[in-house]
Amino acid sequence: MGGKSGGDAEKQDMILVDTSVWIDFLLGRDTRHRHLLHQFIEEEEDVCITEIILTEILQGIRDDALLATTKKYLLEFPVIKPKGTETYIKAAEIFRKCRKQGKTIRKTIDCIIASIAIENNFTLLHNDSDFEVIEKFSGLRTGNEIFL
Repeated sequence: MGGKSGGDAEKQDMILVDTSVWIDFLLGRDTRHRHLLHQFIEEEEDVCITEIILTEILQGIRDDALLATTKKYLLEFPVIKPKGTETYIKAAEIFRKCRKQGKTIRKTIDCIIASIAIENNFTLLHNDSDFEVIEKFSGLRTGNEIFL
């Protein structure tokens, strides 16, 4: 797993998959996003997660056996780390830009995920309306109009 790049997280065409899509995927929900992620995995596209996405997914799992299985599965994908303090400064800038346009982002974590996607030039696949707002006011590329 992890795609054609062999785990090379610096590849420009990497697809960062948000928690909102992973939850649909792991629960087997019948959504376009889940089907698309399944297709990407089957075709060995370059799919990755971030540390915070990993945290969000794992914290919601109540069953210990399912937690262990899911953690092992997710860790087969490249896990992208923030580049440093500048990631968080960019996240604050994203939040502020959106707020100045009259749009408040509900979760700071979404701004951090967007910042990581932007700094790595990744495309973000999501099922979260906050990312649509972030995309309008930042350099975020989402896959929703490309893939869906």
